[in-house]
Amino acid sequence: MKKIVDIQATAPGKIILSGEHAVVYGNPALVMAVNRYVTTTVLPHSGSEITFLFPELLAERSVTSAALMQLQKRVKDNYQAFLRGDLLIREVLKEPIELVQFALSLLLEAVSAHSFPGIRMSMQTDLLIGCGMGSSAAVVISVLAAVAHYLQVTITPELFYNLAHQAETMQHGKSSGLDLQSSLHGGCLYYQTGQVKARTPSTLPFYLINTGQPKTTTGECVGAAAAYFKNTHISHDFADVTNAMDQALQANNMNDVIHTIRENHKLLNTIGVVPEKVQQLIAEIEHAGGAAKISGAGAVAGNHAGIVLIALEDEAALKKIAWHYQQASIPIQCETRGVYVHESF
Repeated sequence: MKKIVDIQATAPGKIILSGEHAVVYGNPALVMAVNRYVTTTVLPHSGSEITFLFPELLAERSVTSAALMQLQKRVKDNYQAFLRGDLLIREVLKEPIELVQFALSLLLEAVSAHSFPGIRMSMQTDLLIGCGMGSSAAVVISVLAAVAHYLQVTITPELFYNLAHQAETMQHGKSSGLDLQSSLHGGCLYYQTGQVKARTPSTLPFYLINTGQPKTTTGECVGAAAAYFKNTHISHDFADVTNAMDQALQANNMNDVIHTIRENHKLLNTIGVVPEKVQQLIAEIEHAGGAAKISGAGAVAGNHAGIVLIALEDEAALKKIAWHYQQASIPIQCETRGVYVHESF
């Protein structure tokens, strides 16, 4: 039997086609896994420490399994303080790499891996981090898949998802699980209250423009938008738009897709998560005959809102608009695979 030298697990990022924010309150959403990824590589390492390397975050940390369990307790305590109103959601984790460490601590606890061999774990990505492409979910999914495979432990899909969801909740305050499901399964999904239905990916042309990393976190945006969902009927409006887009995508009808994206954009404006500068960009795309909307939490302060999803058949017009905003338009394709593992010997 050959000895495994290293394990790699690759998980895709995503874009939300419709239903961001509303999905947190039980409404439907459409999400599509895209051809940009996080890859976690696990290598054996001397000693008993676990080393985490994340070049995109310029982060490297080495800890013992005992230290991971201490971190887990601290993060859970911080989360309870957040629920009481004593901490902001951004204060639950001290730094982004703690999300990975917390996720791993949950896995080790779940499989009773009390004595842990030393490993070196490297995470690399071509996703736009912190811009609405599900980078944190893809990181968590790829880490859990790589380490579980490395340890040669089998966990049920339900436990795998639950561990990942616990970790995401520490990051976002309240996680719908949408990003996790997309990274786990790939493809195009219709998602509502934990139920996932696969959809045939559309062949219509979609693009992204990165408006820049938001000044505010997903958790802060969810908190700011909460009053609209609790005190108005806007949830129903979001659900109607998502269902209309679902039908338009299945029919491959570009005109109807453009209409639903425009309606979705209006709703996102209403809940206050689209900065004025991004509204101006979207207005120019609409003037050119297309439609655009933020694809993610957006922002409740500053000029940046992460990625903007665009449906426009005139690619030359889009490039001209993107150039005006000193950005590049990025064509995207659906990734039909969810997380998958490679072995090297």
